[in-house]
Amino acid sequence: MGPEELTDGQIDELRLRLLALRAELEAQQAQAADSTKVVAPDVAIGRLTRLDAMQQQGMAIEERRRREVRLQQITGALAAVESADYGFCRRCQEPIGYKRLTAKPESPFCMPCTDGLERGLTA
Repeated sequence: MGPEELTDGQIDELRLRLLALRAELEAQQAQAADSTKVVAPDVAIGRLTRLDAMQQQGMAIEERRRREVRLQQITGALAAVESADYGFCRRCQEPIGYKRLTAKPESPFCMPCTDGLERGLTA
């Protein structure tokens, strides 16, 4: 037996969590703006230190990209709340389930579809 549809109370709770998560990620994006700036070659910091700074910059850019993806997913989830489509898998249209959405409220897919997508399987 699969997950049941969400109650109105669960949807309200998850919507509030999505809004809080969006605010947190937007704040992190603003804070991290300096860490993604180009490491200038004319700054006298030494070769190894420059390589370390470039590596840190690369990691910061990737982290920023991940936050942007997650923010897009949150925006999609909030739109789904407004259109009464929230809590249903975008792939199979089955309920995602409260437990899954509690762990990752922006999730657009149920666990079986997520597993299939991660393995590169198609239905």
